[in-house]
Amino acid sequence: MAFDYTIKYKSNNTYENPVFEAYWQFMIIPENNVSQKLLSSDFKTSVNARIEKSISGYNFQTARIHCKQPFETIQFEAEFKLTKEEINPFQFATKMEPSQEFEAINTLEFKVEHESFLTSTKLTKLPSKNKAIHTFDTSKSLMDNLIALNHWTYLYLYFKTGVTHTGTILSEVIENRHGVCQDFTHLFIAVARENNIPARYVSGYLHQGDGFFGDSQMHAWAETFIPGIGWVGFDPANDILADHNHIKVSHGKDYNDCSPIKGVIYSTGKNETQHSVEVTYEQ
Repeated sequence: MAFDYTIKYKSNNTYENPVFEAYWQFMIIPENNVSQKLLSSDFKTSVNARIEKSISGYNFQTARIHCKQPFETIQFEAEFKLTKEEINPFQFATKMEPSQEFEAINTLEFKVEHESFLTSTKLTKLPSKNKAIHTFDTSKSLMDNLIALNHWTYLYLYFKTGVTHTGTILSEVIENRHGVCQDFTHLFIAVARENNIPARYVSGYLHQGDGFFGDSQMHAWAETFIPGIGWVGFDPANDILADHNHIKVSHGKDYNDCSPIKGVIYSTGKNETQHSVEVTYEQ
C-alpha cells in the first residue's frame, strides 16, 4: 500500500528593528529513498530574496536564502508532495546468530567502516557515571537488544516540551528525565554507540494522526546499523520502529548535523519566530 503525503511548512519572523542582510539554510526537504519518492517541492519567501538549492555534507538537499534588502517581517512557505510505501519494519531476514553479530561489530574492519557513527559528540556523550546506564544482553540478537533499548528510553524519559533546548547535553537530560524527541534520540544513540552499535540522528516529519508524540515542527528518531540487516529506524519517543508515518529529511551524527534552520541575521533588538507544519495523507 502507498500513501500520498502533503507537507505544508510555514514560518513567520518579526524583528524589533530592520534587518539589513540575512542568510538562511533550510534543511526541510524530504529525501528520495527506497520507501519514499518526492514528487514536488515548492519553497518561497515574502521578500525579494535569492533562493538556491544545494547539497549538505551528508548529501541531503538544502535551500539557501540570501536577502539583501531591509525588512522587519519575513515569511517562509514550503509545500512538498511525496509518495511513501507502507513499511513493515520487521520484514527482514538474517541468518546470523547473536554470537556472530556481536563478533561482527567488534571487528576492526567494522569499526573503521562505521567510525563516524560510533564516535560520541557533545550532544551524544554519556557522563562517566552513566556509561553502564543500559547494557546489552549478548545472549540475545542485536535487533532484540535495540528494541529493548528503544523501550527503555521511552520509559526512562518523560515527554515534556519547554524543559530542554537544541543544545541540551545528556547529563542534564539524564538527571531531569524530561525532554522532547531530540533528547530521546540523543540518549538512544549514546547508549547504542556505547554498546558498539553505529547509530545516527534522523530529522524528518511525523504523521501524528495515530496519536504519536512528536514536535509540532520537525520530528527526530534514530537509525542503527545491524550486520546482516542494514540500517533500521527506531523512534524512542514513541517506543516504535520507524514506519510509513516517518518521513525522512536527513541524518547525521546528532542534531547539529540535521538542524532544520541555520541563519545569520544582521540586525539589533528582539525577534519573534512562529513555525507550523501540517502533514496529511491519502491512501
